[in-house]
Amino acid sequence: MDQSTTIVAANGGLTREDFKTDPKAAIDCFYVYPTVSTDPGGNSDMTIDHAERRVVEQQFARFASVCRTFAPLYRQITLAGLRSNMMGKPIPMDPQLGYNDVRDAWADYLKRDNGGRGVVLIGHSQGARVLQNLLKDEAAMAPAKGRIVSALILGMNTPVGADKAYAGLAPCTAASQTGCYISYVSFREVSPPPLNARFGRAVEPGKTAACVNPAALGGGSAPLHSYLTNGSTTAPNVWVTPEKKIDTPFVSVPGLLTGTCVEQDGASYLSVKVNADPADPRTDVLTGDVVADGKTLDDWGLHLIDVNLTMGDLVQVVGEQAKAWAHR
Repeated sequence: MDQSTTIVAANGGLTREDFKTDPKAAIDCFYVYPTVSTDPGGNSDMTIDHAERRVVEQQFARFASVCRTFAPLYRQITLAGLRSNMMGKPIPMDPQLGYNDVRDAWADYLKRDNGGRGVVLIGHSQGARVLQNLLKDEAAMAPAKGRIVSALILGMNTPVGADKAYAGLAPCTAASQTGCYISYVSFREVSPPPLNARFGRAVEPGKTAACVNPAALGGGSAPLHSYLTNGSTTAPNVWVTPEKKIDTPFVSVPGLLTGTCVEQDGASYLSVKVNADPADPRTDVLTGDVVADGKTLDDWGLHLIDVNLTMGDLVQVVGEQAKAWAHR
């Protein structure tokens, strides 16, 4: 999985960043991918397809620089099932099938592969929902007691109360902290969650959606260390003007994007600002919205790039958590 990246500086200069895995990583990462299956039914089959491989490359492979990686295949709700639900004409689907697959894979990992190592749980969208259920499943989590380094619950509402704790985990407030979680949904600063937003608003009474900014665990604003995909539907057509050829799978644009956790009007979310500057030759176009029939769905926010927006920050945090875990 090629993770090479072109860094586009504020002056338009290009630098190539190569990628290396760490075969001696001290901890593991267990990942549950989002809704990507192109299978025709309501649930996917157990044959891996291009979309499932691709999302692992985009959202998870980079963590191999700081942890051993595990990404089970599961019979998730498909894109067809999701669309049918959104249109009010649901086709037969069973979310329990997918959960059971992940729960079984988790049990198998703990039995065969874990060996007492610390583990980070990572999931996005439907995968994050599955992880939320797994974290609350006492029987499934009991064998891993004391081994959870952190949980990255991304692109999904994580309902929390006044103490902000979730499933026995506290929000991460420092990179060296373990036994904690990071969770957020992302929206453009200029387009906050509307009242009907499916993300950023907890439905449970008295709860809010958690927002932990991996670029600023202590709070406040910070530049986002993004790894955006190149040559895809969620990438700008031109990264820098005058245009320069970029042939790496990923692009990083340091200083272009800033993230801040915001609570307003009952919503809690990662507000993403594009630091547009006429003197900066880089693009000011940020793609990542969900579009249906040519219309941007404002209630989804920047859902398609939730993970890529903070990928460098997430990997750095997990790397620091791995060091802290090794020194326990």
